Amino acid sequence: MPRPEFYTAAVETSDWISAVAAIVIAVAVAELIDRALSRRGQRLSRAVAGGELSPVATTRLRLVRRLIFAVIVLIGVAVAVSFLDPVKQLATGLLASSAVLGIVVGFAARQTLANAIAGILLAISQPIRIGDLVTFEDETGEVEDVQLTYTYIRLDDGRRLVVPNERLAASSIQNHTMVDPRVRVEVSVWLPPGADLDRALELIADDVEAIDASVAEVDKEGVRVSATAWAATARERGRVATELRQRWLRLLREHGLSSVEAS
Repeated sequence: MPRPEFYTAAVETSDWISAVAAIVIAVAVAELIDRALSRRGQRLSRAVAGGELSPVATTRLRLVRRLIFAVIVLIGVAVAVSFLDPVKQLATGLLASSAVLGIVVGFAARQTLANAIAGILLAISQPIRIGDLVTFEDETGEVEDVQLTYTYIRLDDGRRLVVPNERLAASSIQNHTMVDPRVRVEVSVWLPPGADLDRALELIADDVEAIDASVAEVDKEGVRVSATAWAATARERGRVATELRQRWLRLLREHGLSSVEAS
């Protein structure tokens, strides 16, 4: 005996509600676990690392969180599909032709899968870490985030460079802070023509944070003196350069070697 239409419609509606509920629950569970892992990492950093995890641990923790989130959501989608007979029948038919499906999925998702695999390899081998100062294809900046498929680099001028992980894994990257988190900062000040260069270089070189000072450029309007110093981290480069420039200009002005105001 055939079932009434209203009964069939009610069953289909119930299946759709169950499918949507499965996805919503999966996302909620994934979000709760992600937050729990984040809080666990913060507690661990306070207990072990004195308030901040190392770049290595931070990078790997973020990758683990995103992998767990993605797996839980995928499980939720699979459960949702199991409630829908039309979708389940379609999936069964596709799986029957698994060879064709594999070829289609392989071509369609090749780039995404390659980026994801490269992201996992980057998190394991760690040629770059969150907080590192890197140069990639003539662009220099600080690594802000290493996601599963893309890496975000904050450039010196404030722009974000978003790089597919496959390109990072296949290209050469200069990591300026891999061994030593300190970064060399170059600071330049201009002196008027006829200034006592030897005295100016001596004053700058005697500064406690200066590494080396030299004449970088000679122009009809003056002489540019350049000196290098250390910043504790890549993030402090701008602040250190500004402070040193102001201090050195003030020092030179106090000794009558420059009339330029510190800025």
